[in-house]
Amino acid sequence: MKPYTDCTDAELVRDARRDPDAFAVLYDRYAQRAVGWARRGGVPDADVLDLVGELFAQAWRSRRRFRDPGDGDAAGWLFGIARNLVARYHRRGRMEDSARRRLGLEIESSAAEIDRVEARLSALDGRVELEAALAALPPAQARAVRLRVVDDLNYAEIGTRLSCTPVTARKRVSLGLRTLRAHLNPEA
Repeated sequence: MKPYTDCTDAELVRDARRDPDAFAVLYDRYAQRAVGWARRGGVPDADVLDLVGELFAQAWRSRRRFRDPGDGDAAGWLFGIARNLVARYHRRGRMEDSARRRLGLEIESSAAEIDRVEARLSALDGRVELEAALAALPPAQARAVRLRVVDDLNYAEIGTRLSCTPVTARKRVSLGLRTLRAHLNPEA
């Protein structure tokens, strides 16, 4: 799997033609915003997750028709689909799930499923904040933290990848984690 964290939305949509993991990253970027779009559009909470599921099912089906607006952003494209779904919801008074059915996706609306989706959305909140905090670190510290925490490399391997000693690698990770902790939990 290609690491997609630094890709633009347009690159994710393009790569999703061959690798569904790219679309999962796009979903992670926009699912929470899609919930907000639906709620602001007057969709009751009981139907919001259905609308968001339909949004991404339709986006998946139409990914080949996506055109980059020039800035690599897919928000306008996704918002356009969401706007049409919200309008259709209000016209018909319910959420249609035809795209999900055509894709063969199961529709789950159990309390456990809703809790799971809400937990994932809550985790996305923290992930967005974490990504912003990582981006604010000096590049060497950010890379060292990613290599240690995400890739689970030891300090000798990190030192090799960063062309430094294991002691320097340990220091970069330590400083980076300390800065992240202060940024993410200022009262601690």
